[in-house]
Amino acid sequence: MSRLIVGKNAVREILSSGEPEKVYLQSSNKELLDIAKRKGVKVEIVNKEKLDSLTKENHQGAVAIAPDFKYYQLNELVSDENTSLIVILDGLKDPHNLGAILRTCEATNVDGVIIPKNRSVRLSDTVSKTSTGAMELVKVSEVTNLSQTIDYLKKNGYWIVGAEHEDKSTNYWDLDYNMKIALVIGSEGEGISRLVKENCDFLVDIPMMGKINSLNASVSTALIIYEIRRKQRK
Repeated sequence: MSRLIVGKNAVREILSSGEPEKVYLQSSNKELLDIAKRKGVKVEIVNKEKLDSLTKENHQGAVAIAPDFKYYQLNELVSDENTSLIVILDGLKDPHNLGAILRTCEATNVDGVIIPKNRSVRLSDTVSKTSTGAMELVKVSEVTNLSQTIDYLKKNGYWIVGAEHEDKSTNYWDLDYNMKIALVIGSEGEGISRLVKENCDFLVDIPMMGKINSLNASVSTALIIYEIRRKQRK
């Protein structure tokens, strides 16, 4: 099966890191046209009306047809490096949040992202566009059971850190992250599920200094990932 890649940044990334089957471009997109020619990718110069007929999204004059989404095996995410970092998304629903998280993961060289097969957002064109191409670069694994997945990661030397506000939670900048970490982010409304929370080695939260008591899931993820990376690289 094939899928549409929409938007300049997303098409640029699929041209750089993947093998699109075909690219539709408006003539004004000279940079993408040059990249496609260098890569030997089939290109068709079309007008805006043609692109509008392919997608209702803001295509910016660039649409690519690419192979269907690729998921990785769990063992392909695991690393022996002490600075390894994997992100586990427990029931995330919003594709825009997933796209933003993948963008942060690519920027910080995260080893991979794990999502459950059921009751969770999946890879999609919206995720791809929101990630501005990062989805093509970050390893994403789909698993059937998060608790079993966490057990597997623990056996491979990972410490499980859950982002959750609890009485026993530690301020996220106080924890020592100088170890292999799997960071668990819960769903937008309900947080981390009970069984997954029970399997976490640590719980951390982000101090809220104003009147609002929580942050967007992708913002929280970015803050914690950068703090983990800061301490892992000391």
